[in-house]
Amino acid sequence: MIGERIKQARKAAGLSLRALAERTGVTAMAISKYETGKSTPSSRVLLDLSRALGVRTEYFFRPVKVELREIQHRKHSQLAKKALAQIEGDVKEQLERFIELEELLPNGPVQAFRLPDNLPAAITALDQIELVARQLRESWDLGADPIPVLTDMLEERGIKVFQSQAINNRFDGMAAAVDGIPVIVVGRGWPGDRQRFTLAHELGHLVLKGRLAPDVEEEAAANRFAGAFLAPAEEVRKELGEKRVWLEPRELEVLKKTYGLSMQGWMHRAKDLGILADVHYVEMRKFFNSRGWNKTEPGEQYAPERPQLFDQLVYRALAQDLISESKAAELFRMPLTEFQKKRNMQGGRPAAH
Repeated sequence: MIGERIKQARKAAGLSLRALAERTGVTAMAISKYETGKSTPSSRVLLDLSRALGVRTEYFFRPVKVELREIQHRKHSQLAKKALAQIEGDVKEQLERFIELEELLPNGPVQAFRLPDNLPAAITALDQIELVARQLRESWDLGADPIPVLTDMLEERGIKVFQSQAINNRFDGMAAAVDGIPVIVVGRGWPGDRQRFTLAHELGHLVLKGRLAPDVEEEAAANRFAGAFLAPAEEVRKELGEKRVWLEPRELEVLKKTYGLSMQGWMHRAKDLGILADVHYVEMRKFFNSRGWNKTEPGEQYAPERPQLFDQLVYRALAQDLISESKAAELFRMPLTEFQKKRNMQGGRPAAH
């Protein structure tokens, strides 16, 4: 068990055996023996490893172990194996802490993930996805208005959302499953509109799985779903009208702030819905490309989102005396003194020890 933990933490930190050896003063051969179970590290070595890997020593003895299944990366072919291993290791560690926390709570605020029964069984054209996105919004009582915080909405409906510290410019999101529970991963520090599109894109994969005809490209379908889910067709037509030959960048900036869909995402929605003819869409793309806006859009960056459910559940368990401050600090992966500052105990009731 300890050996597997060391290996997982090393991969999550993006370190080779040699790099970890240099940080700890322990030989690479010794670490390899620890990881394969041929040798057991002493308490002093575990302390050195915990410091080098950025985990508490309790991590090495954690009973929960998860396996990610059905892993999908949006740009898998462009990611090095080391980067994939780092991202997956980071997500596994976060998942283990989340599952351990859930097991400490008698009941929580999260419902089981469930898709509505009325979704079409077969999708033969991208245009049909507009209806799928609308039906899902109706089933989840979202209406057609902009979704203020997409991460919160997904967590409330049984999807575990994580942000990986293993940022890679070629990493555009990951989806997986653990014991039938869907998991979506985005990069921490990305602009909020990029996070939101990735979340909606991966949700699209979950919704459309097993429904697409052989000639419907899966990535294109997930992209269409993402746009339709974030900006429903009826709202797009209200905002833009039925036919346009040009969309003002300032107009797109306002819509981006309102819906959390990028300016280029709005251009693509206009094209998908026939509001912007292909020739005019190409003109707008060239205009954006000539100014470098295809890489960094003008105006203020849309604020990034951050999953809140884990934090909420830790403090709930603490308030109900289900865990101690020390356990809460372990779950947050921070020193006890740092957690106590974070908690700000003024006015709060001390947790049971």
